[in-house]
Amino acid sequence: MSAPLDAAAVKEAARRCGFAACGIARAERLDPGPLDRLLAIGGEADMAWLGTQREERLDPSRLLPGARSVVALALGYDGAGAEPPPGAGEVARYARGRDYHAVMKKKLKHLVAELRAADPDVRAFAASDVAPVMEKAWAERAGIGWVGKNGCLITERHGSWVLLATVILDRELAPDPPHPERCGTCEACLPACPTEAIPQPGLVDARRCISFWTIERRGAIPDALAGRFGRWVFGCDACQTVCPWNRHAQPAVDPDLAPRPEQAALAIDDLLALSEEEYRRRFYGTSLARARHDGLVRNALLAAGREGDPRRLGAVRAWLSSPHEGVRAAARWALEALGG
Repeated sequence: MSAPLDAAAVKEAARRCGFAACGIARAERLDPGPLDRLLAIGGEADMAWLGTQREERLDPSRLLPGARSVVALALGYDGAGAEPPPGAGEVARYARGRDYHAVMKKKLKHLVAELRAADPDVRAFAASDVAPVMEKAWAERAGIGWVGKNGCLITERHGSWVLLATVILDRELAPDPPHPERCGTCEACLPACPTEAIPQPGLVDARRCISFWTIERRGAIPDALAGRFGRWVFGCDACQTVCPWNRHAQPAVDPDLAPRPEQAALAIDDLLALSEEEYRRRFYGTSLARARHDGLVRNALLAAGREGDPRRLGAVRAWLSSPHEGVRAAARWALEALGG
């Protein structure tokens, strides 16, 4: 007969599966305050599922009836990326390697298999990013780190360069103490945001967030924001790079998430000439694919306008007839910025 599943066994299994951190919390309803504060100002933008799945996000028993424990997990990635060279757009550090969704899914599958080998009757609900689970809240409650003023989960050892997942179990496991908040009086991240998307500590308004607009949002980007993205063409790390906890973070880079040189920075000229076939060849299996072909071209057009090099006028004009309104709008904005 197998031994009862306990916290130590779960954490050891998580370590074997390659997770950089693991903590455990009781599967109790979360404080609705942070989520409701976001919804109250419309800060979810058009990510309507944050509101329509509110109860599932707050109550783990909605996802796994009989839930007793939530296992919070973290994978590390390389947060020490260099600035992109001239003529290149910047990519968020988590997206410079393989798509973390695929990496996380594989590790979660192995972890659940190990837990079931130890406890064949255990029921589990494993997810990362794609399910209605408030992973940062659970990571804080399980003692991995705390939700910082920039809205990111910050760990004392690895800084905020971590990606999160959870496994909900119908087993009572010894919980870890919640992690205390360690930002103190520091608010460096708030003024560091180029678009002022952090109006108050811990509240990130997606309607102004560069990551939301360059990755999640389809269509045109408002002119009021288009000129404020700097060199970012996919995501943004501005609020993380200024965080003191990231200055001396110890790397815990998962091998599958190691950055690839061709993804660390994207040449704007290459993106302006990007065909759909080339997009599929270069970006399949990476997080960059999430922006889709039209999203990457749109982002590159805006970056070209911000850089102000008139030699790109011809490449920009070529996109005025795009079937995608977001691309056409970006081309018009870039032409005006370039004086064309």
